Amino acid sequence: MDNCNSPRTPSFRQRRRSNEIPAEINKSNGSILLVDDKYKYRSMWIRAYSSLWMLASVSLIIYLGHLYIWAMVVVIQIFMASELFNLLTRATQDRRLPKFKFLNWHFFFTAMLFVYGRILSQQLVNTVTSDKFLYRLVSNLIKYQMVICYFLYIAGFVWFILSLKKRYYKYQFGQYAWTHMILIVVFTQSAFTVANIFEGIFWFIFPASLIAMNDVGAYFFGFYFGRTPLIKLSPKKTWEGFIGASVATMFAAFTFAYFLGRFQWLTCPRKDLSTSWLQCDPDPIFKPEYIPLPGLISHSLPWKEIPVLPVQWHALWLGLFASIIAPFGGFFASGFKRAFKIKDFGDSIPGHGGFTDRMDCQMVMAVFVYIYHQSFVVAEDYSVEMLLDQILRNLGLEEQLALYAKLGQILQERRL
Repeated sequence: MDNCNSPRTPSFRQRRRSNEIPAEINKSNGSILLVDDKYKYRSMWIRAYSSLWMLASVSLIIYLGHLYIWAMVVVIQIFMASELFNLLTRATQDRRLPKFKFLNWHFFFTAMLFVYGRILSQQLVNTVTSDKFLYRLVSNLIKYQMVICYFLYIAGFVWFILSLKKRYYKYQFGQYAWTHMILIVVFTQSAFTVANIFEGIFWFIFPASLIAMNDVGAYFFGFYFGRTPLIKLSPKKTWEGFIGASVATMFAAFTFAYFLGRFQWLTCPRKDLSTSWLQCDPDPIFKPEYIPLPGLISHSLPWKEIPVLPVQWHALWLGLFASIIAPFGGFFASGFKRAFKIKDFGDSIPGHGGFTDRMDCQMVMAVFVYIYHQSFVVAEDYSVEMLLDQILRNLGLEEQLALYAKLGQILQERRL
């Protein structure tokens, strides 16, 4: 009996997208090394032009300062979320669920409000301290931020339940779970990235540069010398590229840290959300120490000692992580793409794929840099300024004024 008119469970077979690998190409070219690829020079020039445009754009944004870098991170987050949301969408189901995409973005912006509200609350308060009305408004928003975000999430949860349609339950619940996984992946790394930015632009630009240097090194060493496959998940990766890039990255880490560490604009932490020029007393790790050269070397050179920034020793550990561990973020992404039979997550950046393709290793690196910085770089002593920050962030304007008046009264009594 013909069952053409009977209801069917929605199919989860994907439409072929522009970035999907056709099965016949995947079988024939999946194991071709980069050194043997006949299109490698064309691919190299496309990647080079795109890389130059990205480098120029990021350099301008870094020059503009912390707030603009944060805005860049938010834009990248939106592109990444869009690419990942589209990965499991089905055109036929989405036409019958016209408002379902809005629900994904509702959860996305709710998560953004929660994450950045927690990370940048003190910077926001410091920005509006001079205006009494804005200070009270911002203080109340920060105080009730968790409640606001919770009820925004509950509103999305209720919206999801009310939007459930018969025959689409499996698809809708799959999208609900996929959305939450995306939020964890995107906001975990971006939260640590933004925290690094406000600790000093150095802690953003330096590790990001190490990942880029390692990626470029692996590409060129594999391009010219790659003969031994490294891992099946990413067939064009070779041991020659991996080892060559590791050595180059370690050398670059030590020298590049010295270059960046000399610029106060890059090393000063930002305590507010203004765009004004920064001046600060450099952290001790950015103050040079002079190491005397051995006698045999110093006799043949015009100088007897060389300057080294303490941060350069930390840079070696970051370079080691960027060379050995961070590439596994890329291998994870390669395995993920193979599971979904796609070449790239998107096509926003010619020669590179999508934004998610460029951020796979950066995700792993950003978390490590934050943990390393808090564990091995930040001083453990509790200064007066640090204690006051912890106290004042929980007080209103009138309570702060009362505290200052009381402290002034105590100091006056002790002088007498």
